[in-house]
Amino acid sequence: MQELTHYLNGAHVKGTSGRFADVYNPATGEVQAKVPLANESEMDQAVKYAMAAQPAWAAVNPQRRARVMMKFVDLLNRDMDKLAEALSREHGKTLPDAAGDVQRGLEVVEYCIGAPELLKGDFTDSAGPGIDMYSMRQPLGVSAGITPFNFPAMIPMWMFAPAIVCGNAFILKPSER
Repeated sequence: MQELTHYLNGAHVKGTSGRFADVYNPATGEVQAKVPLANESEMDQAVKYAMAAQPAWAAVNPQRRARVMMKFVDLLNRDMDKLAEALSREHGKTLPDAAGDVQRGLEVVEYCIGAPELLKGDFTDSAGPGIDMYSMRQPLGVSAGITPFNFPAMIPMWMFAPAIVCGNAFILKPSER
């Protein structure tokens, strides 16, 4: 029986809660894997890792963060068939529906490549007598997403791509289903 892991701080980490959920093959109904259910201390550890990583990531300029999104787009395009097959196998989607799930997420990632322009601040000289106005775009810090089972690629990408390209750290809690 395959036992899945958490992915924390760039590494696969076994769950420590002792609690697992079954992962079913939707075509056969058979259990194909077990996924660990995180406990409070595991969640706290994920937040600590994200908080430690976020300041350095936020210090990376927006153009370089956009280049990370460009590379991610290249990888998504390269592995589209593999990703669609995995979604089909794990969620019971048809291959065209699974590829569409990835494609719709990919479109948001592509949009995020334009973040350097969107993240520019604004300055207005003499907005009023002796008044100048400016705005600055700054990361929020650590953000998180809890996603449903029915769009396992698209909705996470809708959440993490904008968060990451804006200089935030991101914690994803996908559906256990």
